[in-house]
Amino acid sequence: MTGLSEIRLKPLLWQIIVCILLIGIPAGICFIFADLIGYQVVAFILLLIVSLIAAIFDRWPVLISATLSAFIWDFFFIPPRFTITVSSREDFFLLLMYFVIALLNVVITRKIKETDQKKREQHEQERTIALYNTLLQTLSHELRTPIATIIGSVDTLNEQKDRLTPAQEAALKDAIHDSALRLNDQVEKLLRMSRIEAGEFPLLKDWCSIPEWVHSSLQRNENLLSGHTIKVEVMENLPLFSLDTGLMEVALFNLLQNAHLYTPMGTTITIRCAIEDTHFRLDVMDEGPGFPEESKTEVFEKFFRLPQSKVGGTGLGLSIVKGIVEAHGGTVILENIPESGAKFIIRIPTEMSYFNTFGHE
Repeated sequence: MTGLSEIRLKPLLWQIIVCILLIGIPAGICFIFADLIGYQVVAFILLLIVSLIAAIFDRWPVLISATLSAFIWDFFFIPPRFTITVSSREDFFLLLMYFVIALLNVVITRKIKETDQKKREQHEQERTIALYNTLLQTLSHELRTPIATIIGSVDTLNEQKDRLTPAQEAALKDAIHDSALRLNDQVEKLLRMSRIEAGEFPLLKDWCSIPEWVHSSLQRNENLLSGHTIKVEVMENLPLFSLDTGLMEVALFNLLQNAHLYTPMGTTITIRCAIEDTHFRLDVMDEGPGFPEESKTEVFEKFFRLPQSKVGGTGLGLSIVKGIVEAHGGTVILENIPESGAKFIIRIPTEMSYFNTFGHE
């Protein structure tokens, strides 16, 4: 408990120290020129500083600042100086009003902050509810469809097994297999997204040969890529990169799946790997219709799908890519290719080693 209290007190203590300096330093400068500017002007300067402090810092540092500024103004500026005595009735009321206005500043600013915080929380709550509604609507379709296919196919196999031809039986089994894979894919995406948001994706980095990584990733996902021409461009003499190859394969898979779903069959999907300064760069380009300019940042949000989308999906694939890349400390952006198509650009800062070049010379 003692350690927790110290953690909470340290930021507060630093705020108080900063506030004292913000009051003390300008007050010291005003003291030097007090005869020139007059003590009434000093009051406005200190009130302005207290107002700025109230807009930035927490309640107690601001209260201390307001009290300290009133004391400094009284002791160092209001005649007679260096006493807390106020000689005239007008100066007494000025001091009283100064203190009241300073405290009102604190209260009003605090209320504004609390109102803004409540609005932000309400907006976040509404956004969360909207996301979950979208998720439920998506799941009602994306999960129900393969489940219904599996149940219907199994029922047909059980009830009409003797009347089915071998081709019909094989088709039903293929439908069950494909639907189960689709169902598993959607559940995997939901689980990955929840783990990313919870920060439960520890990176298991290892030295990675990019040509071998791309080749093995494509081999494992060759069924997905049927109907498209895959072009791989890997810069020569790439070093080894320190990456979590398992997670990066998931990111690459999701980008390829996105290109496969949203581009015409027979078009080319290009994978380009290179080194850029101290970063590993991965580009995935397609020859599809591209993305609307206003949606280029929204595509990485959870459950976002373009209005004209004709194919199914939970809208999680690109948000998973973003989560994996950011877990590596990198960035992912989307650009439209002027001729036709979209380009996803991933840049990840990483350690590098040229040890692998010895094995290829």
